[in-house]
Amino acid sequence: MSESLPGRDAVIAFWFEELEPAHWFRKDEALDGTIRERFSALHGAAAAGELWHWRDTPQGRLAEILVLDQFSRNLYRDDPRAFAQDAMALVLAQEAVAHGLDGGLDVTWRSFLYMPYMHSESLKVHDEAVRLFDQPGLEDNLRFEHLHRDILLRFGRYPHRNAILGRESSADELAFLEQPGSSF
Repeated sequence: MSESLPGRDAVIAFWFEELEPAHWFRKDEALDGTIRERFSALHGAAAAGELWHWRDTPQGRLAEILVLDQFSRNLYRDDPRAFAQDAMALVLAQEAVAHGLDGGLDVTWRSFLYMPYMHSESLKVHDEAVRLFDQPGLEDNLRFEHLHRDILLRFGRYPHRNAILGRESSADELAFLEQPGSSF
């Protein structure tokens, strides 16, 4: 018998009700463990494309993006698999934006629908991210988007991912990584 997976409402409730905003972007082994325990099997289903039925609502699509984009980083911290679902999450976000599904979401929820744009290493994608984050209520996200984009303009990639992804860092990247706040 297959185990019952959490639904999209459980993902949304966990991320936006159980967690405080302070948990969203910091390294926390306890939180990583909680996500691993509660959502690891769900993440596997999402990575296999098995949650397509969630996409019938903006909230469901957001929940799938959270699993692929945010949960991946918690489940696989300091491991290449942390970024393995980025392209799929980005495509889901791009489709949502193309169909205007983002406009009906609360501004905080919308910021996470847009987060795969910020995680991309494509400047073309970041040009769109600047446009998306440039709206009332997303000013702090826009500031971080500019910081991310500036790193890509300088290096063409995120140097803080190099070691995890087995990429060799240039001398400039290594010097940059020595600076406070150089990695996200």
